[in-house]
Amino acid sequence: CPVVLAVVNSSVAMPPPADIVKVAIEWPGAYPKLMEIDQKKPLSSIIKEVCDGWSLANHDQFALQHADSSNFYITEKNRNEIKNGAILRLTTSPAQNAQQLHERIQSSSMDAKLEALKDLANYSRDVTFAQEFINLDGISLLTQMVESGTERYQKLQKIMKPCFGDMLSFTLTAFVELMDHGIVSWDTFSVAFIKKIASYVNKFASDISILQRSLAILESMVLNSHDLYQKVAQEITIGQLIPHLQGTDQEIQTYTIAVINALFLKAPDDKRQEMANILAQKQLRSIILTHVIRAQRAINNEMAHQLYVLQVLTFNLLEDRMMTKMDPQDQAQRDIIFELRRIAFDAESEPNNSSGSIEKRKSMYTRDYKKLGFINHVNPAMDFTQTPPGMLALDNMLYFAKHHQDAYIRIVLENSSREDKHECPFGRSSIELTKMLCEILKVGELPSETCNDFHPMFFTHDRSFEEFFCICIQLLNKTWKEMRATSEDFNKARKRMGFSFFSPCQLQVMQVVKEQIMRALTTKPSSLDQFKSKLQNLSYTEILKIRQSERMNQEDFQSRPILELKEKIQPEILELIKQQRLNRLVEGTCFRKLNSRRRQDKFWYCRLSPNHKVLHYGDLEESPQGEVPHDSLQDKLPVADIKAVVTGKDCPHMKEKGALKQNKEVLELAFSILYDSSGQLNFIAPDKHEYCVWTDGLNALLGKDMLSDLTRNDLDTLLSMEIKLRLLDLENIQIPDAPPPIPKEPSNYDFVYDCN
Repeated sequence: CPVVLAVVNSSVAMPPPADIVKVAIEWPGAYPKLMEIDQKKPLSSIIKEVCDGWSLANHDQFALQHADSSNFYITEKNRNEIKNGAILRLTTSPAQNAQQLHERIQSSSMDAKLEALKDLANYSRDVTFAQEFINLDGISLLTQMVESGTERYQKLQKIMKPCFGDMLSFTLTAFVELMDHGIVSWDTFSVAFIKKIASYVNKFASDISILQRSLAILESMVLNSHDLYQKVAQEITIGQLIPHLQGTDQEIQTYTIAVINALFLKAPDDKRQEMANILAQKQLRSIILTHVIRAQRAINNEMAHQLYVLQVLTFNLLEDRMMTKMDPQDQAQRDIIFELRRIAFDAESEPNNSSGSIEKRKSMYTRDYKKLGFINHVNPAMDFTQTPPGMLALDNMLYFAKHHQDAYIRIVLENSSREDKHECPFGRSSIELTKMLCEILKVGELPSETCNDFHPMFFTHDRSFEEFFCICIQLLNKTWKEMRATSEDFNKARKRMGFSFFSPCQLQVMQVVKEQIMRALTTKPSSLDQFKSKLQNLSYTEILKIRQSERMNQEDFQSRPILELKEKIQPEILELIKQQRLNRLVEGTCFRKLNSRRRQDKFWYCRLSPNHKVLHYGDLEESPQGEVPHDSLQDKLPVADIKAVVTGKDCPHMKEKGALKQNKEVLELAFSILYDSSGQLNFIAPDKHEYCVWTDGLNALLGKDMLSDLTRNDLDTLLSMEIKLRLLDLENIQIPDAPPPIPKEPSNYDFVYDCN
């Protein structure tokens, strides 16, 4: 009957109810069951139904968990993450499992205890189990086992050393995983526990797993508790950590530098310089340069991040001097200026008790200070009352004068003897340059949670910032001469309200110098000499050529026909950019889940389905090599359910309390997808490029404009290229669809081309 067939066909075509999920459930020793789960029913009712199917009593002692590698328990909070086709496992409840493991790890049998600790380390990753185990005072039990040194088993260490090492490793792993959930405060641990963990850093240098977890625990203690920082700082010394940097295991080196960074970051201001001096005495910089940076292996992202953090913390030691104004009445500070004058003009031959009058000496000093390029010729100390750069500028000038005396004298005398008003004032240039270098290196700012941008050359010298200044002040003098800048309007600059000593012409010089420095830094020179060599190739003439080339590539024709052509082809270009963004979302991106213990963070992957209708995402154990298949990502979010995309401070995970909230760079990489009434998917992009790609792609999916800087740059570039192509005289020229064939190889290579 046609009517019956129509009814049957319509029923087949109907999608399953949204609250019904089809899954398979496993139970040891039985065939898996296929069943439909009604998400509206209480989870306890579903578990009871499953238990009844296998004739299992006491259903309240059972639970469901994912049968994948995570083995995470299913709760009322996360049950909505169950997807069609998921494989679940019926197992003992978290409370029951926690109770059993709590008893098993206290077994008198070494083998049973070892197996129990191994299971505990695995289950502790699940917050549901962790909560139950912690409720049984499980953390205290583990710390007691560590504090006692497992004395009952240490006696057997010599004859059962591998077993003892594994036992301790699993104990520390379980502890780290349990603490990572943030359920228990770090302030609750005793000095005995800290002492024991610190001792493992020395005793188990050959056991990578124990050493790794001990270093991770020490780092977390320092970062999460001020009281524990003080206790850890008393128990662990830089001398104890240095040997671990001289090994060959990069992961151990990374953890070691992380502990040093944590101690450095949390040290009080008055102790930070003292710690820096200890690091210098222990030759930390030289050891890192030899055994980490110049080791015959690639530096991974986490090591690069820790080196970046150490670089930032080291430069932040300059903040105090940068923000300190000079006291014109302080004789010791004024003596530094006298020393600059003496070195430049060989004034030591003129004793203080010279027969010349005081007025004559003052006149001579005023003349010399003018030659040195100070604004205040009578009292140059007034030039250093502006912060930043404060006293740091004077420190740099003195270092240059003492350690690069010939270059210093040459610059001062060369400019003080010029009559054409093109002299480069050394004092004012040094002050402005120091301020600019502090801005480039972000002196005084906290390290970013996501940045890996360290510069190897800063690890090649104990006074790297000062040497950096010495190279750049010579560059500034050279560029000043090449641009034929003048100082005739310095008096006008003095009267202007503002932070710069420089007139527009001289500010242009500083902009060119900054561009030269930034372009050289981008190449990541391995040494200061290599940096200097890069700058020599970036003369003012070369910068002009680069700018002209970039301007031609982004040339903006303003004639009416060109503007009309732009307006005509812009929608086509925007559609091309949109498709590129969507294609990138289809490829997907690996994101980090950041928390207080960065290296322990998990990875997760998100990608758009090829039909652009669903976002697939899921957790990963490690960073993937290439794309992750859709079927391995368990979670889905229909694009139709997305209500909005928010960025920066508007993101829910940026409104939460924590270190990330106050980090400007993390804020610039954060975005969130809001769906349903309260659902959210939070992202922190790996870099600015991925941030632009994802925010553009998501806005394109929602039918909104793509407003990122990347879209603007791509639009300008593609428009410029398209217009130039259309303006080419290509009449009667056949443009091939495929590239030309590669010519055959010559019969022999016995030939040479003489360029002369």
